[in-house]
This record gives sequence, C-alpha cells and structure tokens, in this order.
Amino acid sequence: MPVLAAIDCGTNSTRLLIRDGTTTLDRRMTITRLGEGVATSKVLQATAIQRTLVALREYRTALDGHGVTALRISATSAARDALNAADFFDAAEAVVGTRPELLSGEEEGRLAFAGATADLDPTDGPFLVVDIGGGSTECIVGTDEVTAMRSFDLGSVRLTETHLASDPPAPEELANAIGEATDWFDELSREVPAARTAQLVVGLAGTITTVAAIEIGLVKWDRDALHHFRLTRAAAEDVFRTLAMERFDDRVHNPGLDRDRADVIVGGCCILVALMRTLGIDDLLVSEADVLDGLVASLAP
Repeated sequence: MPVLAAIDCGTNSTRLLIRDGTTTLDRRMTITRLGEGVATSKVLQATAIQRTLVALREYRTALDGHGVTALRISATSAARDALNAADFFDAAEAVVGTRPELLSGEEEGRLAFAGATADLDPTDGPFLVVDIGGGSTECIVGTDEVTAMRSFDLGSVRLTETHLASDPPAPEELANAIGEATDWFDELSREVPAARTAQLVVGLAGTITTVAAIEIGLVKWDRDALHHFRLTRAAAEDVFRTLAMERFDDRVHNPGLDRDRADVIVGGCCILVALMRTLGIDDLLVSEADVLDGLVASLAP
C-alpha cells in the first residue's frame, strides 16, 4: 500500500497529512502566516517565508519517517496574490523536494469539496461547502460532483489587516468588515441561487473549527469531537460577540482558541456570521476533512 501525503501552504497556516490507505499516520498544522501583509504589499515577506520553511523542514522529517511514496504540496491565496511567489516555491522545493503547485481558487474549491464530502451520504445533498481561509473563501455547491463554485478574496487574515486595527476592534471596524463579507455573499446568492437552497451546509478550515472548539469548550484539540459537530448560527453569533469585545490578552484565554490564531479569529468570525446571516443558514456541519484530504485522494492509484 503506497503511503501518500499532502502539504498545504495557506495564508495563515501550513498543514500536513500523511495517509496509508484509509489510515491517517500524521496530520498536523502550524501557524506560519505566509500571507502576512500580502493584501497590501503584494509580496511575501522574508520573515513569513522563513517561518513557513521552518515548518516544511519539520514536515520533511515526518515524510521521511513514514516512508512517503507520493506527495502533493499546494499554495493558495497568499501565493496567488504575491509577485514573488516563485522565490518561495524555489525555497520550498529545496526543502521538501517537490515544487508547490499554485492552486487557483476554483482548484482549491474542488479539492475542498472532494475532501469534505468523501464521508458524507450523497442523499444528504445537495451540499454547500464553505472553506473560510486566511486569504480567500471558497463556496462550492454539488452532490456527487461540483455544480457551481465561487472563490472570493475574503479571509480571516486579509479582513483583519484591512479593517480591524483596534484592540478590541471598534464597532465601526466590525461593521465595515461584516459589510464587506456581506457584499461577497450577496453576490454569491445572486449568481449561485442553489447556495441558498442546499440541503446541508458544510464548514471547513481554521475559523469554523475554532469557533466550534470554543463553543464546545475544548481544552485540548480533539478532531473527533469537532468532525461533524453541528454549529448553530446562535452559537456562532455568541462566540463572535464574546471574542469581538475582548482585548487580545483576554481573548487568548478562551478554551479552544490557539494563541497564534487569536489575532485574526474576529476577522474570521465576521465572515462566518455574515455568511450565516446573508444565506439564512441556521446551522452547519463542521468538517475536519478539507483540501488536504482532497489532495491525498487525488494521489490514490
């Protein structure tokens, strides 16, 4: 049985998945903030690249330890925006041995959909899969296959850097952030009416899993507790209000919130509550399976 692996270099985090058949051998996440400042500078900062390379060196050790036979490594929103993405790709290839693939928003969405729906019953569809990342948000509709998709330049890091300067965020900053997110989801509603009528909404990535972890009150990350947890709109709104009113130094003490994500979680919450308000979503199914799972599945013979 081949040992397959995937690495995703996102705007906020760098993640690894190693799998032997259906058995997960290693799954890890490191906050590297590759996309720091990219929304305004259009350049990957040297310090951000170095943080990511440190994680990739650790991942290379894990790949060797598990005898990985095939690997895909991807880069997404931050690299799509950056004028110097090739510099990062050169350095990453030197560390890992495989050159990162620059995924378009559409490719990212299709992989996220494949990963998130692999263990769902098609009769529960059609699905709306929502992947809120650090630099972009993908919204994908389909059942057995994707029928419509949109990728927006809307993410927890991007929205924080462009709107949320105060600590805690000022009311007008929050209103502007939610307003921008609402505009994107209004566009989704107009262009993809099926997004409003999907039978099941599935939410992916760090913002949504973190809000769920805070709602549950997880002291230690527990993938089994989070995977397929039902997050209600009322709970999401409550977590958002709590986090948005706290200063960073207080916010970090919430069980379920990684300290390295605490500075951008309010921005992510603005996207989540705007989504649920605009599309009239009462609850969503949290998924810990996402782009990484889609990448690994694509390697299977």
